[in-house]
Amino acid sequence: MRIRPRTPDDLDACVQALAEVQAADRYPVHWPDDPARWLTPDGLAGAWIAIENDSVLGHVALTGDMEITRLFVTRAARGSGLAAELLGTVLAAVPGPLRLEVSAEGESAIRFYERTGWRRTGSSRATWLNAAGEPALVHHYVSPPAT
Repeated sequence: MRIRPRTPDDLDACVQALAEVQAADRYPVHWPDDPARWLTPDGLAGAWIAIENDSVLGHVALTGDMEITRLFVTRAARGSGLAAELLGTVLAAVPGPLRLEVSAEGESAIRFYERTGWRRTGSSRATWLNAAGEPALVHHYVSPPAT
């Protein structure tokens, strides 16, 4: 497996991997009308993928305002440390603290971020709806200090 910058040619495989994640975990909660566009949010500064045998196993993106977004790992690659490697790739590429948001429903993601040193800085209601149809509660995190 290797991690490399995402190219436009990777988007179909990324959408396929995202579909697997969404079916298993409801991430994203609501399937986007244009999933390739969802993986390429406005202000995208960069995106990386983890691939093995031409299959996308994981994805992470970074916005221009230093926010991690669109991080996911397929079920086949879970427990391998891939999420930490993807985050480490971004942290190594970009100086300074990074931010991210995670839905309160993402309990395993919250445990992962907190176990790996991300610090919660607050919570707020999102503009999108959670599985119950209410504005989602999202927690805001800042990356651990560089070592």
